[in-house]
Amino acid sequence: MPLEALIFDLDGTLVDTAPDLTAATNHALSLIGRRAITAAEAKNFVGHGSRALIIMGCAATGEPVDEQTIKRLNVAFLDYYADNIAGHSQIFPGLIAMLHQARDAKLKLGVCTNKVERLSHKLLAELKMVDFFGALVGGDTLPIMKPDPAPYREVAARLGVAAANTMMFGDSETDILTAQNTGVPVVAVTFGYTPQPVQTYNPTHVISHYDQAWPIIAQYL
Repeated sequence: MPLEALIFDLDGTLVDTAPDLTAATNHALSLIGRRAITAAEAKNFVGHGSRALIIMGCAATGEPVDEQTIKRLNVAFLDYYADNIAGHSQIFPGLIAMLHQARDAKLKLGVCTNKVERLSHKLLAELKMVDFFGALVGGDTLPIMKPDPAPYREVAARLGVAAANTMMFGDSETDILTAQNTGVPVVAVTFGYTPQPVQTYNPTHVISHYDQAWPIIAQYL
């Protein structure tokens, strides 16, 4: 395949967002008198969208709650997170240098995330990363989210490339399944958010630092 684009997950792949996601989750949980969850717990909940994060946070701290409460807490989560989206979030080491290498090689760059689209754009803007990416599809952009391949294919379409000519970077089973469902190679990072080691999910490649990414990419050029 002639590689034309790299498509990235966001939380746990491009950016360590766990501190700010944990704070927003705990704000929402406090509204119903629940204990705070730890950052380690939050990392296991990330990747399926904010609603799922709230549901798992509630389940981890007490009895499950009804749908109306989930909706109320999700709104509270999103409002708090929007106001505090990049307070403690950090770009993963080596990423920016790798993105520059990719652009120098004329590769297009996109983001496919289950995070709400407007918040994804806001996070990238606040971290001064938005100019790297030619397309972004969030968890609410289409009626369906990852691991369905539709959002990933939509990113490729918006970049103007065939999905078959892309490579995915992700940190979770959801991302690896997305790539497998699309039929593209996936580079899994070991420093993201997943309850099991990423090797468990049979990615094409595994890296522990973005310094290791370019030799893998170069194999496909």
